[in-house]
Amino acid sequence: MKPFLKIGHRGAKGHVAENTLASFQKALDLKVDSVELDVHLSLDQKVMVIHDATIDRTTTSKGFVNQMNASELNEFGIPTLEEVLVLINEKCIVNIEIKDSSATTFVLEILQKYTLEKKWNSKLFQISSFDWDVLRVCYSENKTISLGVLTENSIEAALIFAKKIKANAINPHFKLLTCENVLVIHENGFKIFPWTVNQPKDITFVKSLKVDGIISDFPDRI
Repeated sequence: MKPFLKIGHRGAKGHVAENTLASFQKALDLKVDSVELDVHLSLDQKVMVIHDATIDRTTTSKGFVNQMNASELNEFGIPTLEEVLVLINEKCIVNIEIKDSSATTFVLEILQKYTLEKKWNSKLFQISSFDWDVLRVCYSENKTISLGVLTENSIEAALIFAKKIKANAINPHFKLLTCENVLVIHENGFKIFPWTVNQPKDITFVKSLKVDGIISDFPDRI
């Protein structure tokens, strides 16, 4: 793993519509080290790459993801996780943020398929979530996949929990970070991947803290 990772948020959200195949291709074109994406479960239990529980904000239609089949969601440009992995094809790390806890088992099955059958290196995946129960399940089911503890409230609470599940990283909102807590996180053996850092002055500040990577809508700015 590189010492500092350039991570495209929802692909390259600042350039192309988020969580679409075109956005992930743009991220690859920008030579990212990793992409971050979000998943929900469709009605027919396919893992879909979309941030919200509904398609209202990101498409021209309306409806809940979990009330539509994958084929219907595909028509609105919403890809499955496997479609994204086919596109990525081991070119970078994939950080999968589980938004819908019911998708957890299905995500783990897909990652098992890719690591065991397709022989992808498990280091090419990270599962992250704000729902720490999801991460607890992931830890109990698969000890090889890297886990990232997302937080927008408390570095201290995230650190305590990260120790319990032997996480790889703490992924905080960047405004929570200070020189002091970065040092503590690193001293405890965790990497730090803050989000969503877009403005040049913020990127400069976060880089100065010596984090391990930055999640940004504009990975080309990092």
